[in-house]
Amino acid sequence: MSQQKSAEKPLQWWQLSLMGVACTIGTGYFLGTGVGIRVGGNAILIAFILAAFSTFVVFDFLAKMTAADPMDGSFCAYSKKAFGRWAGFSSGWVYWSSELLIMGSQMAALSLFTRLWFPNVPLWIFASIYALLGIGIIAIGTKGFERMEHIFAVIKLAAIVIFVIIAVLALMGILGVGKHEPKWPLPLFPQGMKESWASMIYAFYSFGGIEVMGLLAIRLKDPKEAPKSGRVMIITLTALYILSLTLALSLAPWTSIEKKESPFVSSLKGYGIVFVPHFFNAAFIIAGFSTMIASLFAVTKILVTLAKDGNAPSLFCKVSKGKRSMPYFAFGITIIMLAGSILLALLMPDSVYEYITTAAALMLLYNWIFILLTSGRLLQLGQWGQAKRWIGVSFIIMAICGTLFHATSRPGFYISIGFLALIGCLTVFMSHKWKHAS
Repeated sequence: MSQQKSAEKPLQWWQLSLMGVACTIGTGYFLGTGVGIRVGGNAILIAFILAAFSTFVVFDFLAKMTAADPMDGSFCAYSKKAFGRWAGFSSGWVYWSSELLIMGSQMAALSLFTRLWFPNVPLWIFASIYALLGIGIIAIGTKGFERMEHIFAVIKLAAIVIFVIIAVLALMGILGVGKHEPKWPLPLFPQGMKESWASMIYAFYSFGGIEVMGLLAIRLKDPKEAPKSGRVMIITLTALYILSLTLALSLAPWTSIEKKESPFVSSLKGYGIVFVPHFFNAAFIIAGFSTMIASLFAVTKILVTLAKDGNAPSLFCKVSKGKRSMPYFAFGITIIMLAGSILLALLMPDSVYEYITTAAALMLLYNWIFILLTSGRLLQLGQWGQAKRWIGVSFIIMAICGTLFHATSRPGFYISIGFLALIGCLTVFMSHKWKHAS
């Protein structure tokens, strides 16, 4: 990541919104939603409403903390300010772990999408290619990363809008008869309440990425516009998400959606539109690649932040000399972690996506809870503000607990608990070390 002055050009609020779109819309929505539909059926729509509300609350409070006191490191810095050094340490490492898992999840999904064109090629080969491309973009510098993400954001939004237009034409009968007869109204709980509850995690994962907005919010020309940037982004995404999902489930029954195929492709089968699978597959690959490089950026940036705060070895904040400075040790660790994700894709080609997706989503949600708890310490909140905060915490905890009720998501829950236990042990060890050092 470049540290050049030009790379630190202030952002306008709409540019941060566009970055939020780029970092949020990914394979969690385009592919992970299909897993959620198979688990909970049409109830995924209710899950998206709850997830959207919780996402709005989390970013709104994070943005308000940024507006009141812009700090490098965002939620890590605010956690430390609110609860002490242990909180900044654990928050940073939980987030680092979540983004690490997201990289693995995105590469697995990218590989699954690419198999449409090359069905006989192993997943790990595709993962390796995407990893090298992502490393190349991040190595170009922050300015190049932001430009690419703005382009990716427009492409992803356009893909959803194009699906909506095609789906509306199909519902109106203009495209003829499809594989399934359109159905409305939709039965909301065909799988029962327990399975519907278990599907919540996949809706929440589709909103993962707002943390990168938090890390970049300090770059706003006017930090007080951070809440506005988040509101525009989240409201736009929520409307597009729910509209496109409703149309997809109206065109094809939830039972016809395959786990390893996007519901947006499944719903348009039978209409004789030859380009649809290939067009949307390309869009999905761009979406996944975009969120993967956002995770690469976040993993490297948070490691540098942790090192500057003394919560990681100081060598991770060292930068190379020359015109294009780079935190080479932090970037090197990121590359090693990417290699580990590729190895995981090689060893677990069938189940890796569901397990890693769930674990990644859960690690993000643990950090979201920390953000909401932090906001209660640092912001002066009225009764409605406090109510929003605790409602958001309740919905997040519901999504976390729901993963225990289904075999698809349960292993991911145990993976996330393993990460939490490790970080907890490290936090206790470091707390004793800091105490003796002082």
